[in-house]
Amino acid sequence: MNLLQKFRETLSSVLPIMVIVLVLGLTVAPLGAGLIVRFLVGGVLLIFGLTLFLAGVDIGILPIGERSGAALTAKKSLPLLLGVSFVIGVMVTIAEPDVQVLADQIQGVAAGVNKWSLVMMIAAGIGLFVVLGLLRTMLSLKLKYLLIFSYICVFVLAFLCPPEFQGVAFDAGGATTGPMTVPFIMALGVGVAAVRSGGSGKSGGTQSDDSFGLTGIASVGPVAAVCVYGIIMGLGGHGGAADAPAAEAAAETAVPLAEKALGLGIFIRLLPEELYEVSLALLPLVVMFVAFQLFLLKMPPVQVRRMIKGVAYSFVGLVIFLVGVNGGFMPAGTELGSLLGGYASSRGGLWVALLTATGILFGAVVVCAEPAVWVLTEQVESVSGGTIKRKVMLVALSAGVAISIGLSMLRVLYGFSLWYVLVPGYALALLLSLWCPPLFVGIAFDSGGVASGPMTSTFILSFALGAAVACGGNPATDAFGVIALVAMTPLIAIQVLGIVFDVKSRKTEEK
Repeated sequence: MNLLQKFRETLSSVLPIMVIVLVLGLTVAPLGAGLIVRFLVGGVLLIFGLTLFLAGVDIGILPIGERSGAALTAKKSLPLLLGVSFVIGVMVTIAEPDVQVLADQIQGVAAGVNKWSLVMMIAAGIGLFVVLGLLRTMLSLKLKYLLIFSYICVFVLAFLCPPEFQGVAFDAGGATTGPMTVPFIMALGVGVAAVRSGGSGKSGGTQSDDSFGLTGIASVGPVAAVCVYGIIMGLGGHGGAADAPAAEAAAETAVPLAEKALGLGIFIRLLPEELYEVSLALLPLVVMFVAFQLFLLKMPPVQVRRMIKGVAYSFVGLVIFLVGVNGGFMPAGTELGSLLGGYASSRGGLWVALLTATGILFGAVVVCAEPAVWVLTEQVESVSGGTIKRKVMLVALSAGVAISIGLSMLRVLYGFSLWYVLVPGYALALLLSLWCPPLFVGIAFDSGGVASGPMTSTFILSFALGAAVACGGNPATDAFGVIALVAMTPLIAIQVLGIVFDVKSRKTEEK
C-alpha cells in the first residue's frame, strides 16, 4: 500500500498554497474568519481526497491500463487497437478530476454552456488524437512534423471560434493531462512503440524516441474540440461564454461566497451533488473495465478484487476531493483574487506589483511542489546521463511557470489579448522542435500538462477568475488561458535543455 507516499506527495503539493493564502488572508487581503475556516477544511478534504484517488489509480486503474495496452498490441490488429484506444481515451478523460473542475468553472461564467456536452467534446478530442498519435507511432512518422501540422490547424480553429472560447480551449489542453488520463495514454504509447520496434528490429534508442510524444499529441485534441464546440455555439446564436451580463452575474456571486463563509454546512450540501457527478464520471470507466475483463484480459479473481478496491478508492477520493475544492478551496481562491484584483484596479501602484508578485509566487511554488514535475525531472536527468541536472530543470520550469502566471495577472489587469503570449510562445516551441533531439521533443510536449496539475486547475484558475471579475473584465476572455500559459512553459524549457544536451554531447564526442 502506497497510501502514505501518496499522502506525502499531495501534502507537499497543497500545503505551500495553503500557507501563502493564510499569510495573505490574515494580512493584506483579509478573507474573514469564516472563509478561512472553510478554506482550511476544504484544503484538508482536498489532501485526503486526492490521496485516496491517486492510491486507487495506482492500485486498480493504472494496472488495467497497462494490461490493456499490452493485450491490445499483442493482438496485432490495427483497427482493434485504434478503436479500443479511442474508447479508452474518451472514458478516462470523462473521469479526469481536472476536467470536471475546469468544466464546472467554465459553466460558472458561461452562458448556454452545458457541462456534460463540453466534457464529452473534450473527451472525444482526446480519443481522436490518441488514435492519431498511435498511428504516428505505427507509421514511423516524425513527431515534430505532426505537432507542427496539428498546432497550425488548432490555431486556425481558434481564430475562427468566438473569443470567449479561445482561452477555455487552450486551458482544456492543459487540464486533460492529469493523474487519470496520462497513465493510460503513456501505457498505450510505450506498449505500441515496443511492439513496433520489436517487429521491425529497430534499436532501443528509436524505441525510446517513439515512447514519448503520445500525451503531447493527445493534449492537442481538447483544444481543437473546444474550438469546434465554440464555433457550433456561435453558429447557433448562443454566443458561447461570458458576455457582459454573464460577467455581471459572476461579479454578483462573488460576494455571497464570502457572506456564506461562516456555514460549514456547505460541504454536506455539496455531497449528494458530487456523489451524482462522480458516479456519472466513473460509471463508463467501470463498464469498460468489465468488458475488458470478459473479452480481453480474463484476469484471475485476486487481480479483479484488487481492481475493484482501486476503483472504490478512486470513487471515494474523487468525491471528497470535489467537495473540498468546491466547498472551500476554490471560493477562497476566488475571493483572494477578487480582493487583490480590486485593490490593484482601483489603487494601482504597489497593489499592481503585489498582485503580479503573488501570481509569480504561486507559479514558482506550484511547479516545484507538483509530484509529477519531480518524476519528469528525474526522467530527463536519467535520459541525459546526468548531463542535465534535476536542479537546473526545476529552476527553468519554476521560472517559466512563475513568469506565465505573472503575465496572466497582468493580462487580467490590462486586458491584452492571450494571443500576444500564446502565438510567439508556441511558435518558439515548434521552431525549437526542428533543432531539438527527437527524444527531448517528445518529453517536452508530453510534459506540457505536467506543470498544470490539480493546483493550477483548481486554485490558480479560481484566483485569476476572482481578479478578472474585480477588475471589471470578462472572466472568459481575461482569466481563462492561465492553464494554457503554464502548460506552454515546459515545451520551451525542456527543448532548450535538450539542445544544450545535444551540443555538449557533440563536443564530448569531438574531444
